Amino acid sequence: MLAHAKIESVRKIESLFLPGLAGRLEALLEEPEDMAPTEAALVCHPHPQHGGTMHNKVVYRIARGLRGTGAVVLRFNYRGVNLSEGSYDEGEGELDDARVALDYLRARYPALPFTVAGFSFGSRIALRLGCGVARRVIAVGFPAAYKERAGLDTCITPRVFIQSTHDQFGSVEQIESIVAALPEPKQLHFIEAQDHFFTGALEALEAVFKRLD
Repeated sequence: MLAHAKIESVRKIESLFLPGLAGRLEALLEEPEDMAPTEAALVCHPHPQHGGTMHNKVVYRIARGLRGTGAVVLRFNYRGVNLSEGSYDEGEGELDDARVALDYLRARYPALPFTVAGFSFGSRIALRLGCGVARRVIAVGFPAAYKERAGLDTCITPRVFIQSTHDQFGSVEQIESIVAALPEPKQLHFIEAQDHFFTGALEALEAVFKRLD
């Protein structure tokens, strides 16, 4: 008896090198599987000095969740991470790297609205970059315990916060207090998870993107 081979949809995946200000930046572009892209999304990874890369499991789930809603997604490595050239620059150089990646994405898909998203340190980069220009900014695991607010107080771009209920860098009380004080429009979604990295709840994290505006 012959087994029937499963035919899967083919989606576009491209490994890229972008011309960053400190040298080339390693990046990965992925289009949705079953549809033409309806949105473009940049996803920023967590802190490069604490093991953060574009292949972080939370970043991967964010990207896959966005693709499931029709977005073409660009992930990239900050300077000094894996094959990206340069060295860590206290968040300022990393913001420049994200801007280079966003400029590339917008030039490649000029007709599409765009979202900027990020996890942890990357959520702060995303807020600084996306406020005032993006359709929305998605901040996953925003490190609310730190004093630096990433320009939140003056941002009126739609902001979506997605937080673990047991995030050691941003408790429920801390993130609720910050979001409550922000101007509209804004959303706050909690995922019942074990820690900052959404341990035990990565599927739930990915699924939440289908419920976002």
